[in-house]
Amino acid sequence: MAIKVTMPRLSDTMTEGTVATWLKKVGDKISEGDILAEIETDKATMEFESFNEGTLLHIGIQAGETAPVDSLLAIIGKEGEDISALLAGGDAPADPEASGPKAEAKEEAPTAEAKTETAAPAKAATELPKGVVVVTMPRLSDTMTEGTVATWLKKVGDAVAEGDILAEIETDKATMEFESFNAGTLLYIGIQEGNTAPVDSLLAIIGPAGTDISGIAENYTAGGASTASAPAAEETKAAPAAEKETEATADTSSNGGRILASPLAKKIASDKGIQLSQVKGSGENGRIVKSDIENFTPSAQGQPAAKAADAKQEASAPAAPKVFVPAGEVYTEEIKNSQMRKIIAKRLAESLFTAPHYNLVIEVSMDEAMGARATINTVPDTKVSFNDMVIKACALALKKHPKINSQWKEDAIIINHHVNIGVAVAVEDGLVVPVLKFTDAMSLSQIGASVRDLAGRAKNKKLGPQEMEGSTFTVSNLGMFGITEFNSIINQPNSAILSVGAIVEKPVVKNGQIVVGNTMMLSLACDHRTIDGATGAQFLQTLKQYIESPVTMLA
Repeated sequence: MAIKVTMPRLSDTMTEGTVATWLKKVGDKISEGDILAEIETDKATMEFESFNEGTLLHIGIQAGETAPVDSLLAIIGKEGEDISALLAGGDAPADPEASGPKAEAKEEAPTAEAKTETAAPAKAATELPKGVVVVTMPRLSDTMTEGTVATWLKKVGDAVAEGDILAEIETDKATMEFESFNAGTLLYIGIQEGNTAPVDSLLAIIGPAGTDISGIAENYTAGGASTASAPAAEETKAAPAAEKETEATADTSSNGGRILASPLAKKIASDKGIQLSQVKGSGENGRIVKSDIENFTPSAQGQPAAKAADAKQEASAPAAPKVFVPAGEVYTEEIKNSQMRKIIAKRLAESLFTAPHYNLVIEVSMDEAMGARATINTVPDTKVSFNDMVIKACALALKKHPKINSQWKEDAIIINHHVNIGVAVAVEDGLVVPVLKFTDAMSLSQIGASVRDLAGRAKNKKLGPQEMEGSTFTVSNLGMFGITEFNSIINQPNSAILSVGAIVEKPVVKNGQIVVGNTMMLSLACDHRTIDGATGAQFLQTLKQYIESPVTMLA
């Protein structure tokens, strides 16, 4: 019997997931434990294993698409099994004949039949000619309501094979390549490059070469035509001559004026101010990829002429203009919000507007800490940072002041007697907070090694959700950027977060004398529902004692 596989809940905060990559395709044999796909959550990209075995009969969420938890991800069953009931929302047929000759007859175009059935209630007034498929603007993310065609990689008349990249589409999250799930000839383009249209708008029409499609575009309404993801059986059998035609067309496209480049290559080129027309692509069909941009060296050609033009302009300019009128171009840039950025905005807004924040600031002397660190780092294979020392001091201070290590609930205050410190790490798309479990039991060198490991994997998006859950207190350090003092927003459900500034060399008073000293500012943001001012101040006093006299952390 066929089995529905749904979008899994891979973390406690996950409400939806994006299929980053499918590692299996329809028709592949699946064994228990095989990796089906890579799924991107709000925290990380994770491999998703199959808990069933059989044949992959249906893919419900294509690569790049986002869907809520428990949405139909795939169907696994016996080869040739009838899955129309599952696709319609029911259970798999109990009748053994469901996998017999009738099922084999339906097998010719299972996906096409399924999608035609779902679209039946809103059938278009104009019947589609045989073999013609209407391709609509896809919903590539859960928040996408419209998309912009950045680039067409095929033109009307080109042969299209299943899996070919039709276009690059800009969503509210990213620019993504859109693959064709059909084979045939591109008969019509409904949305030109640079134009924006709502989801389900007519994007293109694919079918047999020479097919009359007059009236289809004019009479098409969103959801009104069948958008089968697989053509009829006879169309999927492309002849060798058609394959050669496709290859020739791709070559012509890449060499005939159109610039083929991956979205990442375009972004890097834009950031560096590199003209794509000057770059030679090393990818398939001359496609420009990331490495081509990174290894590109701008040519000096044209510079002498430019300098001569500048010199001529300077010579002809007036010697002393009476009035200077500034001129320039008004330029703005819109950066679409990533899924991570949306989650950060949501949670920090909830924290700031629900928890009554207040901040306590204290200045600590770092002279003894600097000496202690230098001594510790003389030990072979040992590397301890000032941030590691602050984390260790926080862990010990939290054991003495457990009210800081708490969280608010409407009917009670939860006091955590275990210490799990979250360390804020800046990544390309925003901020993540990996957690050091039972930090008070770790040595300085263990804290240092763990922080370096977690930070490195965080920047490569290799952290698992379990490594970012369960924090009871958070440390945020901007001292390495020269920031001397700042206030953070509490990382709920924690009740406090410590902001660590830079070490500053300045005149200080010691024993009645003005001497040169090194100090650091610490700012503690507290939730007033759980932590009173005096409690927060006592915690900072203990923390100051540990940092100013690191040897006391050994007591």
